[in-house]
Amino acid sequence: MAHRRLKSEVTASSARIFGEELRFYREMAGYTQEQLAKLLHCTRPNITRYESGQRRMPPDLVVKADVLLDTGGSLKRLWDRVDWSVGVEHPDWFQTHADMESEAVAARIFQLAVVHGLLQCRQYAESVLAVSDAAGKPEVIEERVAARLARQGRFLELEGPTLLVILDESAIRTVVGGPGVMRRQMQHLLDVSALPNVVIQVVPFTCRPANADKSMVMLELPDGRTCVYSESLDRGHSSDDPAIVARHRWNYDLVHGAALPVAESLALIADALEGFRNDEERARRDRLAQEQLQRKQWRRLHRGGPRIPRPRPRA
Repeated sequence: MAHRRLKSEVTASSARIFGEELRFYREMAGYTQEQLAKLLHCTRPNITRYESGQRRMPPDLVVKADVLLDTGGSLKRLWDRVDWSVGVEHPDWFQTHADMESEAVAARIFQLAVVHGLLQCRQYAESVLAVSDAAGKPEVIEERVAARLARQGRFLELEGPTLLVILDESAIRTVVGGPGVMRRQMQHLLDVSALPNVVIQVVPFTCRPANADKSMVMLELPDGRTCVYSESLDRGHSSDDPAIVARHRWNYDLVHGAALPVAESLALIADALEGFRNDEERARRDRLAQEQLQRKQWRRLHRGGPRIPRPRPRA
């Protein structure tokens, strides 16, 4: 076997070292990423993520890769020494979360302040994203809205993955985009709650536990792992460290215990919908009244304008 040429780049990430080893053995065996993906019954993007250290390669695939690439078991021995519980924090943090979300068999979510992206209707998503750093760039906003709605596809369909969402009451009371947008969003929540795999509950302001001060997502992955995701001011944090997962699961259970039953939660959402409908109608009447007042003022100004002398016909 030819001697390996090591890169000059130095990395402290054992996951990236494993990925480089996988790529080295794949190239030595003469396989492309797509060819290896077919042999391992996975996708080419997954091979890319394994080789870049962005995703943990399932142990059963590691064993198969050792056999296919004739490594003598080197990949599995290295895999066993990698600390796969290290949290992920890098520039494409959200893409990493979205990739895991696309494979999850269940999602448990607690959300403060705004409705979670997996439950947002188009108008609400547009309003949320319009106040981000993409403001003033309609093409960027539309691209992000399309991506957000695409993420919802597999969850908001019959026999989709389990989606258990607990919304803080602030998420259904905080006005985003005006009462018309909020009315549509509340109706959307009621509509999707009819799906058998979707459960929506609300924690009232008066019942919020002291620990419920941060939104969180727990994703159950096909290999049995649970990954926790949360956000700080400017980045996301994802981890499958058992200790971190256990702490977040405890917090989630406390929030779940404080949430209203499903029927009462949906009744609260319906009440919010009716309130926004009334606000929308009131805003419409105020707008019409303002337009009528402006027309009256325009007519008054027009009638009281300076008189323009006109030539009189001679007798």
